[in-house]
Amino acid sequence: MSLPHLAAEDHVCAPCGWRFAEVPVEEAAAVAASVPARVRAAVAAIPPERRHGRPREDVWSVAEYVCHLRDVAMAFTIRLHRARTEDRPALEPVYNDLRVRRFRYDRHDVAAVLDELDLVTPGLLDEVARYGAADWDRTVTRLPHEERTARWLLRQAAHEGVHHVADIAGSAPRM
Repeated sequence: MSLPHLAAEDHVCAPCGWRFAEVPVEEAAAVAASVPARVRAAVAAIPPERRHGRPREDVWSVAEYVCHLRDVAMAFTIRLHRARTEDRPALEPVYNDLRVRRFRYDRHDVAAVLDELDLVTPGLLDEVARYGAADWDRTVTRLPHEERTARWLLRQAAHEGVHHVADIAGSAPRM
């Protein structure tokens, strides 16, 4: 299983328009804080019978996206903690697709996972609150050639929310 490259510090996500370099830390934190409510609203527009089962083999189900967003909040809390407390830590890959398959995310109870997302997101925000201005320039690596700042980590966590809320909303029935 090959790992996809991390987006660059100045990446612009074509599908959702997220412009990493233009998002101040405070805005990224506010977006991250809003993810649980945004996900809940997007899921509420999807009939329960359409929350499981992939619409296409290469597109996650609603349940899989919700589990992934819970994982993002937890993984990026740990990543931000390590960036702040360690010198250039090497981060473990998250292996998103492997988690989705091995932990059978499509079979999870969406309402329960939404509750978990509500519970874990404040931990991410607690870690963000521990940062001072100079801490945002601290760096992490995932692969030897991939160095990213703590600022990027927060922006990426927020981007995941924005991007996947749009993915979930795209599953809503067309009127």
